[in-house]
Amino acid sequence: MVAVGFDHAGTPLRECVVNALRSAGHEPEDLGVCDDYPDIAVRVGKAIIEGEAQRGVIVCGSGAGVAVAACKIRGIRATVAHDTYTAAQCVAHDDCNVLCLGARVIGPAYAADIVTAFAGARFSGEERHARRLAKVSEIEQGGMP
Repeated sequence: MVAVGFDHAGTPLRECVVNALRSAGHEPEDLGVCDDYPDIAVRVGKAIIEGEAQRGVIVCGSGAGVAVAACKIRGIRATVAHDTYTAAQCVAHDDCNVLCLGARVIGPAYAADIVTAFAGARFSGEERHARRLAKVSEIEQGGMP
């Protein structure tokens, strides 16, 4: 399942994101709309951390606010991606589990392509990427690599 959520500025992409995931064979779970972006980031992040969803997509005006908030949740690796390359690469190399989009930055057609690329990507598991993720995990636990 892919948890999706939107702040007030992200709602123009709501239907597009849900439909793109469904069309690509994924099960979207729409967690709704919150006025304040940290609230929707927590809602989506919690679904992932609690095992209710494997990934998430959060949409605000720029993508930046929800990315900042989501990255504060231990175990969440979120990024803004406004192109298909980054959307797939962030999963393949960085094992990102949350895609953040800006509804004021991209339109629905491109958003659908980006969401599809993100949801269809898989972590490569290559040693160099696993090594780097271990360092990221160490930082997250309060240490420094």
